[in-house]
Amino acid sequence: MTETQGNVPSRRSLIGWGGAGLALGAAAAGGAVAMTRTGEDVDPAAAEAGAAIGFHGRVQAGIATPVQDRLHFAAFDVTTTDRAEFVQLLKDWTEAARRMTAGKAVGEGAFGGLAEAPPDDTGEALGLKPSRLTLTVGFGPSLFTKLGLADRRPDALIDLPTFAGDALDAARSNGDLCIQACADDPQVAVHAIRNLARLGMGKVVIRWSQLGFGKTSSTTPDAQTPRNLMGFKDGTRNIAGTETDRLEKFVWVGEKDVKENAAWMVGGSYLVARRIRMHIETWDRTSLQEQEDIFGRDKGEGAPVGKAKERDEPFLKAMKPDAHVRLAHPDSNHGATLLRRGYSFTDGTDGLGRLEAGLFFLAYQRDVREGFVRVQRNLATDALNEYIQHVGSAVFAVPPGVRDKDDWWGRTLFSKEA
Repeated sequence: MTETQGNVPSRRSLIGWGGAGLALGAAAAGGAVAMTRTGEDVDPAAAEAGAAIGFHGRVQAGIATPVQDRLHFAAFDVTTTDRAEFVQLLKDWTEAARRMTAGKAVGEGAFGGLAEAPPDDTGEALGLKPSRLTLTVGFGPSLFTKLGLADRRPDALIDLPTFAGDALDAARSNGDLCIQACADDPQVAVHAIRNLARLGMGKVVIRWSQLGFGKTSSTTPDAQTPRNLMGFKDGTRNIAGTETDRLEKFVWVGEKDVKENAAWMVGGSYLVARRIRMHIETWDRTSLQEQEDIFGRDKGEGAPVGKAKERDEPFLKAMKPDAHVRLAHPDSNHGATLLRRGYSFTDGTDGLGRLEAGLFFLAYQRDVREGFVRVQRNLATDALNEYIQHVGSAVFAVPPGVRDKDDWWGRTLFSKEA
C-alpha cells in the first residue's frame, strides 16, 4: 500500500505548527476494509485476514467489535485551555484514526520527505497489516471543568466512589480523556497511540498508559472463552456484539437516559477502566478446590458449581456465599450487566521478586451508577479480594460514533462551540 497523503496537510505545511511536522503515520500495508460498521456487525474472517474494521458508524468501534488480542490504552491530561484548539485536535485525531484504522499512511510517511524536518510517520508500523485496529475515545469528568463545559457533563459521568479494598495510585488513575487502541498486532496498537500523542503535543500529554495482551473477555459468542492469569475462563456471560437487544438495554445510551444538556451522549456509552493487581504467587500456592470455590466454577471446563458445561445456567445458591460468580451475577445485582473488554498485563516485577501482573478491566455500560458501581459494591465480600487489589481507576464518557467523512470525535459535545 502506498503512503498516500489524502486530505491531511503535508509535512511542509505543518512545519509552522511549533516548528515540526506533526502529521501521523499509519500501517502502510494490509487487507481491504472489511465493511462499514453499524455498531453491531461482525466480520468473522477479519482476524485471519488482518483486515481493517470500518471506522464510521452510529457507535464507536472498539466496544461491541469482536475483541482483538492486544491493547494499548492511554489516558491524557489536556494542557490547553483554548477550546477551539482542542476541537481542532479532535478533528485532526479523527482524520488520523480514520486513516490508521484503514491501514493507510498519514501525511508523507516515514521517509522520502523533507530531510530538514521530522518525518510525518514514526515508521514502526510500515509493512504491517491493519490487524483490525480500532481506536475509541472517551472524555473524563475533569475535561468538562477544564474546558468550561460543566453544564454539559452527563449525570451518569460520576466521580467513582471509594470501594472496599481500593489502593489507588493517583499516577495511574483518572485523566481528562482516553484513547483505547485494540489490534491483533501489538506494534500496530502502540504505533497508533504513539502517533496520536505526537499529534497532540502542546495540547495534551499522556498521564498514564497500559499495555494489555491475551483478552480476558470475548464479544463473540461462538469463540472459545479466554482465560485470565489465574487460569480461569473469564466473561462466559459477556454481552455479544451480535446481541443488539442486550446492547441497547445495557450498553448504548438512549434518549431517555439523559437530560437535554447531555443529549450529545445518545448513542454513546460509559467506560470504567480499573487496573487490578493479582497476587499471583499467593494464588499459585492455593489448592485447586479453594480456587474453584472462590470463583464458583471448575477450572477445566469452566462449568458453574453442580453443572457440567461452561454455559449451563448457574445455580447461585449452590456456590459459597462469597463466590465471585455468585456476587457478580446479574441476579445478585438487580440485573446489572456490563460489556467487558479486559486484558491481562505483566509489567515486570515489583522489586521483591513478585510479578507486577493482573487484569486491566474495561467495562462499558449505559449508566455507571446502575452498572459498575452497583456490581463493585456487591463484590465487597468477594473471596477473590484476598488475591487481588484495585490499584488504578478511571471513568470516561464515550461519545457516539463518527458517522461519515465530515464527522469527527466529540462533535455532538462541541457542536455549539465548534
